[in-house]
Amino acid sequence: MLGIKVAASTVWQILKDAGIDPAPQRTSTTWSTFLRSQTDALLACDFFETSTLTGTRLYVLAVIEHSSRRIRVLGATAHPTASWVTQAARNLVMDLEDAGSIARFLIRDRDGKFPALFDAVLADAGIQVVLSGVRIPRMNAITERWIQTCRRELLDRTLIWNQQHLLHALREYEKFYNTHRPHQGIDNARPLQPLPQATTDQAAVTRLDIRRRQRLGGILNEYHHAA
Repeated sequence: MLGIKVAASTVWQILKDAGIDPAPQRTSTTWSTFLRSQTDALLACDFFETSTLTGTRLYVLAVIEHSSRRIRVLGATAHPTASWVTQAARNLVMDLEDAGSIARFLIRDRDGKFPALFDAVLADAGIQVVLSGVRIPRMNAITERWIQTCRRELLDRTLIWNQQHLLHALREYEKFYNTHRPHQGIDNARPLQPLPQATTDQAAVTRLDIRRRQRLGGILNEYHHAA
């Protein structure tokens, strides 16, 4: 502070003479440690863009639960104003309360589309917003991976007419993702539906009757045992 350099040994000697014990060994909490320790209480969200056939740019806001991988599409709009984003936060809080969620943290980036009221609404519900680092999308890797999956499995294969059509497609994909699509990150389970019991009877395997159900004209396919 005064521009005077003091050796570490000198500081040690001064503390020893004063009878002051050294500070306890401290280990800093890493980002990966935080994610592993709080996975059951973690949410993450992000915006991503898509375009309609007329060139209109639409912004989609989605939230994912780290532990179950459940996705919630909060909405899509051409103008993500502060009031729209804040209302999306209120809707999320109500949905979490109805689901009995124990979420305590929400990870988001530093996008200017998130107003201060967004964080305030979540804080009132007991959810602390945790900001990812600047230009470090890997700090929100689960959300980024879902966005890539949504693009690859849905948006890259669909011609979006308008905002209403986009919302319809996203709702269908949300149902498909939460109730049917297996996820390797959770041992091939589904967020809202447990895995069926494994079939060990070989005779039953030969009699399986599997039916296909198409969503969005065959872009998504679900497979079920016939009733």
